[in-house]
Amino acid sequence: MKVVIETPRLILREFQPRDADALARVISDPETMRFYPAPFDRAGVEGWITGNIRRYEKNGHGLWALDLKATGEMIGDCGITLQEVDGEFLPEIGYHLRRDMWGQGLATEAARACRDYGFEHLNAEFLTSLIRPENLASRRVAERNGMKVWKQVMRVGLVHAVYRLTREEWYASARS
Repeated sequence: MKVVIETPRLILREFQPRDADALARVISDPETMRFYPAPFDRAGVEGWITGNIRRYEKNGHGLWALDLKATGEMIGDCGITLQEVDGEFLPEIGYHLRRDMWGQGLATEAARACRDYGFEHLNAEFLTSLIRPENLASRRVAERNGMKVWKQVMRVGLVHAVYRLTREEWYASARS
């Protein structure tokens, strides 16, 4: 198990095939995935894990399994992937959290750790988060992560707000 990031309450680590049952509790839940075209079936969950393992090999990053330190259980994912937006690939902080874990600041804690990782270890010039405008909880996480709406785009036939934070903005906020 390769640990990538630790926070006070979380461990972000590379996915393993054995994570499928725990991940299914997140991305197969219709309420959690209501802003996606559809929740994922078992093959989709396994594909999600396989796709992220490929990202680690190709890009050195992807979405990582999110483990609660107190119990060791996997409660979601968070990480940095490259997402195509208007013909270019942008580094995106994405996150999905099991519904019974909502409202505890865990997504924000994980997203902030990924933000810092992106600027400190990946030397990103900017980071984004693609969020459906009606997804208020996810928008709040992006805003607490220092991001602001940069533009709106159509993805998979749905409007998405592209939140963005530049390296300069991150650096300036870290110094204040």
